[in-house]
Amino acid sequence: MTYHPKSDFLRIMIERGFLADCTDMQGLDDALMAGTLPAYIGYDATARSLHVGHLLNIMMLRWLQKTGHKPITLMGGGTTKVGDPSFRADERPLLTPEQIDANIDGMQAVFAQYLSYGDGGTDALMLNNAEWLDGLNYLEFLRDIGRHFSVNRMLSFESVKSRLDREQSLSFLEFNYMILQAYDFLELNRRYGCLLQMGGSDQWGNIINGIDLTRRVLDHEIYGLTSPLLTTSDGRKMGKSAGGAVWLNSEMLSPYEFWQFWRNTTDADTGRFLKLYTELPVEECDRLGALDGAEINAAKIILANEVTTLLHGADAARAAEATAREVFEKGGVGDDLPTLELSLEEVSEGISIVQVIVKSGLAKSGKDAKRLIAENGARLNDAPLTDASLMLDAAALATPVKLSAGKKRHVLVRIEP
Repeated sequence: MTYHPKSDFLRIMIERGFLADCTDMQGLDDALMAGTLPAYIGYDATARSLHVGHLLNIMMLRWLQKTGHKPITLMGGGTTKVGDPSFRADERPLLTPEQIDANIDGMQAVFAQYLSYGDGGTDALMLNNAEWLDGLNYLEFLRDIGRHFSVNRMLSFESVKSRLDREQSLSFLEFNYMILQAYDFLELNRRYGCLLQMGGSDQWGNIINGIDLTRRVLDHEIYGLTSPLLTTSDGRKMGKSAGGAVWLNSEMLSPYEFWQFWRNTTDADTGRFLKLYTELPVEECDRLGALDGAEINAAKIILANEVTTLLHGADAARAAEATAREVFEKGGVGDDLPTLELSLEEVSEGISIVQVIVKSGLAKSGKDAKRLIAENGARLNDAPLTDASLMLDAAALATPVKLSAGKKRHVLVRIEP
């Protein structure tokens, strides 16, 4: 039987495709109807920026706030020192406290684009679990919290089991991670009245642990809700492109490249992505997603504009679309293209086109670059590039040149001013 929720938030989660699982749909729905509900998602500070893979859950927090509830973004200043082993084949490299703080600063800038922070009832809270984890007394923690965890049960969770089944090492440090995440939920409930933890479906085991722990220690009823782990229709993990992670910070990925990522969505994913990553009405998302032929391209441009506007603002979306039109329709250079700047020193004796292709990120290695040229996939100023031994010198780069891989990936190459 399909559950028909009374609360706006759960209705939107189901209608738009955000919901994978919920620990108690009826109980959560009642709690959402009873008043402003605080809910959190945790983010470990493993990189200087969030990426497109995080965007689904950020949109869940945004909808939570838009439907009258209180989002909490929990920065993992403490848990990042341990590293989440869920579904990983190896241990994460450990970061210094300085690296963790710098990463948190970069991530906070992104959240501010999607959520309204402040002191009001539905204003978002930005918290850091180092606040309670850094000062823990190990023996007290083992006695008061550790006794509630069954090792047998922890070993049965799929995230741990899959690692052990493959006979890959799981350090005691990492094994502690799920206890710390469970403790986060307990502390957020105790300190801020947080009733819901959300996350990707790979977090299900960690969320269940937090609910059990809070029930045992505080006798409070709290809830968990997970989103599907998205893959694109061609089987790739969402948020990865040929060039690597699709970052949300503009200094790590230009608004034009971000826009282009969405414009390149496959036909089959367009309707689904419109529901998940924009705020257009569901009926309109369905209508646009059902278009075919050349018309679906118009839907992809709407998708790219809507998603880019949310993150970088309407001006950046307009500029990206204008650049795309100039590049694709008129064969122009486009002011907004990603740029590779070479020093005079690098080009004084000439630099090979293969090196330039690799430096620009259009190919991962010299071998890839040569294959691109051999397969007629490379263009220089819109003309086919056929000579892999071509050298570019200062004279050739006196004006910027446009380097292309296929029809959709372009980089401007110029000498540093």
